[in-house]
Amino acid sequence: MAESAKWYVVHTYSGYENTVKATIEKTIETRQLQDVIFEVSVPMETVTEVTDNGPKTIDRKVFPGYVLIKMIMTDDSWYIVKNVRGVTGFVGSGTKPTPLTEEEVLQLGVEKREIVVAFQVGDTVRITDGPLTSFTGKVDALDIDKNSVRVIVSMFGRETPVELELDQVEVISE
Repeated sequence: MAESAKWYVVHTYSGYENTVKATIEKTIETRQLQDVIFEVSVPMETVTEVTDNGPKTIDRKVFPGYVLIKMIMTDDSWYIVKNVRGVTGFVGSGTKPTPLTEEEVLQLGVEKREIVVAFQVGDTVRITDGPLTSFTGKVDALDIDKNSVRVIVSMFGRETPVELELDQVEVISE
């Protein structure tokens, strides 16, 4: 068996993205490939266009002509995806598909990670990373969507708000 599942980019004919996605999903179902091909995605964004008739909200493909697939790369899975009608090939050098890196997957927002925060506003926390490591303070604000927390730290006799990422602090058990 190949390495664990990774995200790959498949190039398609323009306008065939949803057809390719549907065909791959149907093939996964009929051939029982749920343990090899996990997810097929056509990234979409909601855009408001202003026209003569007023504003209009539409869904638009972020990457026209491309479909993202989370799969374990084997000869069989490569063959199945490559031979779907509308697919022109995998993105990569030569005949070898190149998987997306973790950073690229996070930037594209393809995978949503659920964040569980062990603290809330008013809790005392210790900073575990960055220039203020080992400082303690109280949580003033939380923004889970933006992965940020504001902690009030006492520095030089003053209360100073510090913006940090959620994983840079830990709750102090009392």
